[in-house]
Amino acid sequence: MTDPVSRTILLLDIEKYSDRDDIEQAYLRRMLYDVADRTLERAGIDERLRLRADRGDSVMELIDANASVTALLRALLTEVPAQLHAVNRMASSSAQIRLRGVVATGYVAVDEHDGWVGSDLNHACRLLDAQLLRTALRERRDDFALCVSESVHTGIVRHGHAGIPAEDFHPVTVDSKNGPLRAWLHGPVPGAGDDHSEKGGTSVPGASSGERPAPRRDQPGAQAPEARAARPSAPPAGAVFHFDGGAPTFGGSLVGGDQHGVSGGQVTGDVHLGGSGGESA
Repeated sequence: MTDPVSRTILLLDIEKYSDRDDIEQAYLRRMLYDVADRTLERAGIDERLRLRADRGDSVMELIDANASVTALLRALLTEVPAQLHAVNRMASSSAQIRLRGVVATGYVAVDEHDGWVGSDLNHACRLLDAQLLRTALRERRDDFALCVSESVHTGIVRHGHAGIPAEDFHPVTVDSKNGPLRAWLHGPVPGAGDDHSEKGGTSVPGASSGERPAPRRDQPGAQAPEARAARPSAPPAGAVFHFDGGAPTFGGSLVGGDQHGVSGGQVTGDVHLGGSGGESA
């Protein structure tokens, strides 16, 4: 295996490739290679500066670290949409081609079987396969959805180079087998999905099972479950005292005889129940 070398990683993948028959797949592959070649040529990256791996419905390019990433991004944002529009406007519905793309940087080695090895490459592939990127393409009217790694955004995108509007890239976090991956999506972020986007919504608990979410306690009319389960009866309008025998006193005054209530003022002082000289309660 070769020593890991710094590379720019470009991945392009065809949407709904497996839904097509053999003839349509062969046509889509030709279009994919044509789009990739024209885009790299537009960026000034010839065949001597890149290695290509075929993945059936996708193409992977390892680009020399000395090639301009800025020129590559600029070509992806202009050349790819233009080419896809030109192809699709003349193609039947079964031959329409739409692409997801990822640009990342990192260290990649090549083994004795010409296979590519590297955790940075693995992360780029997981961004390409992320549900968020798939959803972003599905929700768009255009035919291309691009995502860049955190390192590409930090080194290139955020500086606002000509043809690469930084404000059009939005931070997202996608789930992977090795935990969440932070990246930057070009264009609108899907409102919700299997992945968590930093500018997207989150799913409502119970929504998939048809359950209605419980109202928040600060909403008008909302009640806690325990309040709905047991509603105590309203207290009596006024306090009623019943005494059986003895001589209770209130505030030093003796209340004698059968008394069933005291009203008309505030009762203060020691209350003695059971006799005039009893202990205070």
